[in-house]
Amino acid sequence: MKQALVIFSGGQDSTTCLFQAIAEYGTENVQAITFAYGQRHQIELERAAWIANDLHIKQTVLDLSLISAITHNALMDDAAAIETNAQNLPNTFVDGRNALFLLYAAIYAKSQNIHDIFIGVCEIDFSGYPDCRNMFIQSMNVTLNLAMAYDFVIHTPLMWLNKKETWALADKLGAFDYVREYTHTCYLGVDGGCHECPSCMLRERGLAEYLAEKL
Repeated sequence: MKQALVIFSGGQDSTTCLFQAIAEYGTENVQAITFAYGQRHQIELERAAWIANDLHIKQTVLDLSLISAITHNALMDDAAAIETNAQNLPNTFVDGRNALFLLYAAIYAKSQNIHDIFIGVCEIDFSGYPDCRNMFIQSMNVTLNLAMAYDFVIHTPLMWLNKKETWALADKLGAFDYVREYTHTCYLGVDGGCHECPSCMLRERGLAEYLAEKL
């Protein structure tokens, strides 16, 4: 039986991917891997653990906080204001994060005889992060296959969806209320969302657009 590993943060996107994987592979054939890298929104890790337990998904948590020794960004600094630089790149971008996540996820997946890896990146409604682009994911897939002589398949079900369409997918999967109530997306770690950070604004705008369309 085919299995899947979901890179899982407890946020809207990764939880939607988790439900997608469950729908395709069955709960018993899905695992989640979560990374603690010193993110200021630690509540996300708590939500991830709660959701994995609630859905009866085996979760592995890896500590990658060593990344804070070699890079600095607003997502890992409680005192930093969230801003966008002259190149239109938010200072919440963590250099190498998705490359690191995919590498460690692939190492773990191979140890479990899993070929299929899900990650909730998106090139349509994203914050300008270069490691959310389809080109990067494709290149990383090739690199991992070559590096480990193993046939990984990286799945990106949200790649070409805007946030409204991501909410629609959650609804199609029967997970709309679940994602809305239990996931956390706020960069500042505010329970229920700060309604001001880029992540909250993107999530809430997409939700409003989807609800307006449903009506």
